[in-house]
Amino acid sequence: MRLGVAPHRLWPAREDELDGVLETARTAEELGFDHVIASSHLLAGTAGVTPDPLVLLSAVAGATSRICLVTSVLILPLYHPVVVAHQVATLDRLSGGRLTLGVGTGWDTAEFDAAGVPFAGRGRRADEQLDVVRTLWRDEADVRLGVRPRTPGGPPVWIGGHSEAALRRALRHGDAWHGFGVDAAGLVEVRGRLAVLEEKTGRDSARPLELTAGLVLGPPGFEAAVRPSGWQLLGGAEPSAERVRAELGELADAGLASCSLWLPVATDALPDALGWVAQEILPQFSEV
Repeated sequence: MRLGVAPHRLWPAREDELDGVLETARTAEELGFDHVIASSHLLAGTAGVTPDPLVLLSAVAGATSRICLVTSVLILPLYHPVVVAHQVATLDRLSGGRLTLGVGTGWDTAEFDAAGVPFAGRGRRADEQLDVVRTLWRDEADVRLGVRPRTPGGPPVWIGGHSEAALRRALRHGDAWHGFGVDAAGLVEVRGRLAVLEEKTGRDSARPLELTAGLVLGPPGFEAAVRPSGWQLLGGAEPSAERVRAELGELADAGLASCSLWLPVATDALPDALGWVAQEILPQFSEV
């Protein structure tokens, strides 16, 4: 299982809490994490302050040399598909092919209103956008992007969401399904749903769909800066290294190929929290 991490704490409250993201990303690389993730919200709100994911990951790409870069997730319906295809192709090329594009359809109507984009129909538009993006990356459109991606055919695409429409989208357009907050039983349930839908969509069996997920972990001994209510936490409300390793092992056995961690600790404690994960968890699961 590949393990990644966000380069800032879960739901930072102020912009200055983002000032150390490049150093944190370098620390994650040095510690052996597989990737860093960046989420996508245009407006400050329940998710705190959030930098633009492609801009953030571009800066991380320039500050690192090995660690992979994942948007988790880019709210695709807010963007023009040709612009996204060009931006992602540029970052894929300049990062040496380290980028994965994780996309979702979004849930915050205020963001769509602020951007002047209809909220209704966003799923259908996302399907159309993915068709356009893939066609442009393969250089099969009537126009050619300003920059071709370094990765042949474009970087991997992870499709976020737990709805049936999201699962269909993952099978139709994705290299991986990207969930959030799942346990092993939930992952098995998703696999079953995907298997049923796969027969209907006719996905090429030679292209198995990876299963990936974002999870929240509050390492033991670290005070929580935020306490997500109603969310399933890796290792439970009072996690131990043994329990976290056991739950990740169950997820790996259930088919999870990549796990992206959000840590709800104080910003100044984040490097030490990463160190704890690297020492107690990473050796058992890392493919680096």
